[in-house]
Amino acid sequence: MLELGKAGTAGTEKGVLPVFRDGSVVATLRASDWKEAATAVVGDREWLFSKRKGELRGRWAAEPEDSARLRARQTSMWKGTWTADLDGTQVQVQSLSYWKGTHRFVSGGRQVAESGSTGGWSPRPTLSPEPDLPLDHQVFLLWLELVISRRNTAAVTAATTAGAVGSS
Repeated sequence: MLELGKAGTAGTEKGVLPVFRDGSVVATLRASDWKEAATAVVGDREWLFSKRKGELRGRWAAEPEDSARLRARQTSMWKGTWTADLDGTQVQVQSLSYWKGTHRFVSGGRQVAESGSTGGWSPRPTLSPEPDLPLDHQVFLLWLELVISRRNTAAVTAATTAGAVGSS
């Protein structure tokens, strides 16, 4: 299982999130607080994740800005579904629990990963992938979970604020 750690822990710099597998750091993620963007380091490769033209994209840092090896696009806001293209492999992202914010990742009718969270006061996303899913793809899906979680939190905050303002 992959787990997104707390920023600045496990020998990472301030603002850098370690990505753990079985207690060992296998990647790092520097996620922007203000934009849907991040820089990930997986092994010796640096990835740039960003939002462009309505989709989330991932590319190697050395590639042109308009290229994308990894993509994800929301297909239904109401159902919480997404579709992803991971280097040519199509993956459907299905909501398991809206309240828990968990998802199932399915490719070719086979589940390739499932998300979860660490729980507690400051839950962080986790990903339980099949062993044959490349680590680069796993880190992108973990970042996707972080983006979805932040979007859901922003929507709940906006609804709560609007309700409080409207009732005063």
